[in-house]
Amino acid sequence: MSTSNIINVSEANFEYEVIEYSQETPVLVDFWAEWCIPCKTLEPVLRSLALQGDGSFRLARLDVDENQKLAMRLNVRGIPAVKAFREGNIIAEFNGIKSESEIKKFIQYIIPSYADLILDKGNSLLVFEQWENAASAFREVLSERPKHSGALLGLSKSLLAMNRFEDALDILENFPTSREYTAAKKLIQLANALQRPEYNGNNELAPLEATYQHALRLIRLGNFPAAMDGVLAVLKQEKNYRDHEARQVLLGLFEILSDENSITRQYRNELASILF
Repeated sequence: MSTSNIINVSEANFEYEVIEYSQETPVLVDFWAEWCIPCKTLEPVLRSLALQGDGSFRLARLDVDENQKLAMRLNVRGIPAVKAFREGNIIAEFNGIKSESEIKKFIQYIIPSYADLILDKGNSLLVFEQWENAASAFREVLSERPKHSGALLGLSKSLLAMNRFEDALDILENFPTSREYTAAKKLIQLANALQRPEYNGNNELAPLEATYQHALRLIRLGNFPAAMDGVLAVLKQEKNYRDHEARQVLLGLFEILSDENSITRQYRNELASILF
């Protein structure tokens, strides 16, 4: 067992040793002081569990007397206090003394499970537009946790990108209440628009509707940048086209591609310049 995952931190290195480090590995920060008797009881329990964890999480100890500004910024109101960081954010915390079994449950919560790792893989595949592989990853998560909202959202995005609109709508229209619920609702209007029968050219369309229908066709073909150019061209002429449907379609595309995609950031800015 190595003690390299047990360190002392300060204001000087907190950003690197805790925030940056937590992007890859969870970090438990133990806020303590020399005069704090309960801290001396908690510390050996945390240290023992960190050693048993063998690198699955880092234990970082911060003396609040020597780092008062940082402790205040992190809203430490009493000690001992423990805050868990993952991907740069506080995801869980507790104050005071806890039993070893309670702390073990706390640690189990903050360490990514196999399903979490596969979910991350699926979301990464979405960024690279590998729709089939992403869908397989999300289905793997759902085989273990059928109501996992993150995996359901990811799968619906993959299905939309693969033109499987009915399957996507079946997920989206029955989406569980969760933090992903708002994102799921943004995809429904996109799915409905794409599910409509494609324009067959038998009747002449007004120029604006022809541009919009062509943009929908480009989405079905997987040419998202050209499709977004078309939708933006429509919105430049009529911001509320089809009772806001065109705007919702564009927002749905942003959800599929995610903000990690440079195309999304570019077109979000263009949409904002049109609407505002």
